[in-house]
Amino acid sequence: MNGGRRVRDDEGSAVRLLALSDGVFAIAMTLLALDIALPAGLDTDGFARALSEVMPKVWAYALSVLVIAAFWRGHYQLFQSVRDVDGTVVRLVLLGLGLVALMPFPTTLLAEYAYLPQSVAIYSGAVAAMGATQLALTVVLWKRPWLSSAALPDPIVRNDVADLVSTVLVFAVAVPLAFVSPTGAMLWWAVLIPVRFVIGKRGKRLRASTRGFSA
Repeated sequence: MNGGRRVRDDEGSAVRLLALSDGVFAIAMTLLALDIALPAGLDTDGFARALSEVMPKVWAYALSVLVIAAFWRGHYQLFQSVRDVDGTVVRLVLLGLGLVALMPFPTTLLAEYAYLPQSVAIYSGAVAAMGATQLALTVVLWKRPWLSSAALPDPIVRNDVADLVSTVLVFAVAVPLAFVSPTGAMLWWAVLIPVRFVIGKRGKRLRASTRGFSA
């Protein structure tokens, strides 16, 4: 029993689920770098040309590392106080991990075909789908406080929800925008920088005040 609610035998501790999540995030980040390489035996001109050609892959790698790292950080924060999980939580986590593991594919598309609207749209859709899944997971855990050892205060959860909603909206809007202008859609992603900066500062302030109140 947990908080008056029974947890089935096929459900239970969040520790194993978090360990699986860490592994998938780490593997996804590693796979992103596999395509970044230069041929051996190049002369000076060939090296300069090959280095120039590989830079789009480096840029796409750096972008995807930032994206995956941001989702990992949010996932980690979300599970800090979660003690037990149920079937819905497990399914949402597995869906999110599946999308994270898929990120090397849209990253490769972006690296090699950033001028094509389909590539930018697929990348934008992949990030929006990850954000939507993590948003659903956040709401589910918020509405099931019996799964946590200490429920997060509503203002903190609302701030986290606002963060995820902004991510989903920006990347979802970029999907149709990519068919108008692939470059414009990629520039549109930059809207998230000031938005997440403001929301992130507010989140830190809310968490600090909560710790101070608890102390």
